[in-house]
Amino acid sequence: MQEIISLSTSKREEMIDITSKVSSLVKNSNVLEGICIVFCQHTSAAIVINENADPNICTDTIQALGMLIKKGVWKHDSMDGNADSHIKATIMGPSETIPINNGKLQLGIWQGIMFFELDGPRERKLIANIIGE
Repeated sequence: MQEIISLSTSKREEMIDITSKVSSLVKNSNVLEGICIVFCQHTSAAIVINENADPNICTDTIQALGMLIKKGVWKHDSMDGNADSHIKATIMGPSETIPINNGKLQLGIWQGIMFFELDGPRERKLIANIIGE
């Protein structure tokens, strides 16, 4: 089963918890055992699994990446000024795979599925593939 998740972002860089959306898709799929793959079709955004209990981790992650990968110093910036977004997305990656057991995502107690916007605000589309029986 494949589903599209549509998101509207509001900042240049932000992390949006999509765990409940993905969990709902898994529940509606009736897949009891399998995997869920969440894939981002954009080159300046990423999917990560991280803590979702404390919103400060999102702020800290954005700040840390900004300290490591500066804005405005890359060759691609002469084209559209967002090379840092592409570099960050390359490091974090476009997808995550989460096991499904008894019809539920097998995330750890503090884990959430996060969409990482790196060049917003924009309209974004994610693909969720739910595979199993």
